[in-house]
Amino acid sequence: MVVVGGGQSGAQFAVALRALGFKGSIGILCAECDPPYERPPLCKEYLAGGKPFEHLLFRSDQEWRTLGVNILFGERACSIDPTAHRVTANSGRSYGYSKLVWAAGGSARTLNCAGANAAGIHSIRSRADVDSIRIELPDAKNVVVVGGGYIGLESAAVIAQSGKRVCVVEALDRVLARVAGEPLSRFYEVEHRARGVEIRLGRRVSAIEESKGRCVRVCLDDGTLLPAELVVVGVGMSPEVEALVVAGAVAERGVRVNAHCQTSIEDVYAIGDCVEQQNIYARGEWVSVESVHNANQQAMIAARAICGLPFLPSTIPWFWSNQYDLRLQTVGLSQIYDDLVVRGDPATRSFSLIYLHDGKVAAIDSVNAVRDYSHARFVIAADTKVDRSRLADPTVPLKSIAQAGS
Repeated sequence: MVVVGGGQSGAQFAVALRALGFKGSIGILCAECDPPYERPPLCKEYLAGGKPFEHLLFRSDQEWRTLGVNILFGERACSIDPTAHRVTANSGRSYGYSKLVWAAGGSARTLNCAGANAAGIHSIRSRADVDSIRIELPDAKNVVVVGGGYIGLESAAVIAQSGKRVCVVEALDRVLARVAGEPLSRFYEVEHRARGVEIRLGRRVSAIEESKGRCVRVCLDDGTLLPAELVVVGVGMSPEVEALVVAGAVAERGVRVNAHCQTSIEDVYAIGDCVEQQNIYARGEWVSVESVHNANQQAMIAARAICGLPFLPSTIPWFWSNQYDLRLQTVGLSQIYDDLVVRGDPATRSFSLIYLHDGKVAAIDSVNAVRDYSHARFVIAADTKVDRSRLADPTVPLKSIAQAGS
């Protein structure tokens, strides 16, 4: 068994495979030189220095050896020969497989402008990325964060709390525009500005000014010059699927897989952030779900398929984001919605945003609203039309609304 990628999905797949009784050899081609570790804390606790790297590891080296999993460090898969059942790495070495599981994730998108390669410009995708930021941060007074998605806002929160002047630059007209409804976007804009974070909306980076090879200013498309000794770029990621496509796999945004996580290439599966799959919680649309829950779930689905065990249906997706003292918890997928209900008052800093499609609850964002979050799965799973006015009333438990239906 060859696993390409040592991230969340690849590591969990190897563990699941052993737990299900697989006796064959398992090798993980790990492009990094660190054992598999958690990624979500990188732009939060690890960037803040509150969580040592050792606490991010899924398992120690000895535990991987005991499990019978061989991790091949610094090996990035470059090509696949589906006929010979071999995958070749950047080192030139090739590895034979009976089944191949592609869990390569993706690479951080970078700036495409003059000065984009100057020192002091960083993405957040790996431990090495964050280590570089932590080394340079003490000497920086002004930090520009490019991108108002979760990674951008989470890192902005951490950096602002360290006493730096932070400016977030977002190309769209609100933060979190791709993943959340407008009331949630405006709430987070208010919260960040209240803590001194400047937010520039509807603006793009046109160039980076540098001195002696290091960034000193960020130039925006309206002519604004922002001082910046450090720039954090959080503008999404590009799925690592080129080798699969060359080998014949079907891919759009990510590589497309069936319900069992099989690609269109025989004996090749794909899981995690690089995957696109039809999702019943997105009304059957092809979606890429970048989350710990999805990575773990697809890892188990692929492991069960390979071991010849019965298929277990997907469960409702969930996500989370920590910014300052705000705990955002999301259940469901909000890509397709035609109505929006604000449950509670955002001014209290405890409320929920409920996304509806055809009168049914599709997803719920809860900010410091643990009860709503804990009941969200019930009302989504009920898949029935609900009373909109009752949804908006925070005194009415969501679970009772799910049980009553319309």
